[in-house]
Amino acid sequence: MSVPLPEVTTIVMGQSPPGSTYNERGEGLPFFQGKAEFGTVSPSPKKWCTEPMRLAETGDILLSVRAPVGPTNLAVERCCIGRGLAAIRADAARLDPTYLRFFLRYSEPRLANMGQGSTFAAIGRAEIASLRIPLPLLHEQRRIVDLLSRAEGILRLRREAQAKAQAIIPALFLDLFGDPATNPKGWPVSPIADLCAVQTGSTPRREERSYYDGGRIPWVKTGEVCGVHIGEAEEHITERAIRETNCKVFPVDTILVAMYGQGQTRGRAGLLKIPSATNQACAAILPSDKIVSIYLYELLKTQYERLRAMGRGGNQANLNLGMIKSFLVPCPPLDMQAVFVSQVAAMESICSQQTTALHKAQATFDALLARSFGAARL
Repeated sequence: MSVPLPEVTTIVMGQSPPGSTYNERGEGLPFFQGKAEFGTVSPSPKKWCTEPMRLAETGDILLSVRAPVGPTNLAVERCCIGRGLAAIRADAARLDPTYLRFFLRYSEPRLANMGQGSTFAAIGRAEIASLRIPLPLLHEQRRIVDLLSRAEGILRLRREAQAKAQAIIPALFLDLFGDPATNPKGWPVSPIADLCAVQTGSTPRREERSYYDGGRIPWVKTGEVCGVHIGEAEEHITERAIRETNCKVFPVDTILVAMYGQGQTRGRAGLLKIPSATNQACAAILPSDKIVSIYLYELLKTQYERLRAMGRGGNQANLNLGMIKSFLVPCPPLDMQAVFVSQVAAMESICSQQTTALHKAQATFDALLARSFGAARL
């Protein structure tokens, strides 16, 4: 049996209070405006409100209703909610609150597909109320909750293990070489341009479809440069684009640095694991026999904030090729860099195993969600 969600819940749509009632001093109730404050389980307050308009109570499910639609978090205290959120409160006499949370987690794709809006996707009360929730007896709901909680716990542990494994490589770097910003071990220092060739790419004219249609040459944009090895690209260009534009194909182990881009993109580094072209917003640091690419790549990842801080410009600060070329880097002996590379390879193998285990845990959890709620034919 399934019932309309409003039959067993209270739906509270958020409403933003006057800006004059916000503060960052911890006065009033925590104020959550949307997914930006969400954590793994519950949100973290960045602002508080002394005159809230709409409230969520402890135990309510906080649902993001705009940009993006669908993600959920748990309210662990009474709080004020803005118009980017809705609070869904279970009728405890008929509905287990954690069962409701898992149901909304399962419903996230459907809610996301309901999102409408020219500027950003959003849903309202009507879309939330259109959901029907399977409603077995409470004891059966709690059995399902127990099963899903166990699977969710395993998934959480897998995520934590993956994060810890990934954090080891930066720790190894700092242990062997010290902080590049202060160079406490006194390694010789050189600008990148003295160690490697530094180039950039280009964006072929979009209106010239022969530069793109049927293309097989990977073409990387700054949004894909995010502190990872790059083994594929979202877009491809043709041989003609290479011949007739400033695009060029860079070799494997070329380091890409995003010189500009929205949000946190500027200053991020990536390592090419396939020959690829790039757009003009990427600085391409080519492999060299004067410095080991993986060493330099990991160094640049540790210096993300320094690189970002170098940006110049009016509305949006940017880096440029000259800044990348002049960036000073410590240069320990090549054999020491090689030792680090072997350690990185071992850790990457462990990270790969953790990623595989995480994907399996996620697949198991998703399958259990579908088995628990799929009969509702959402």
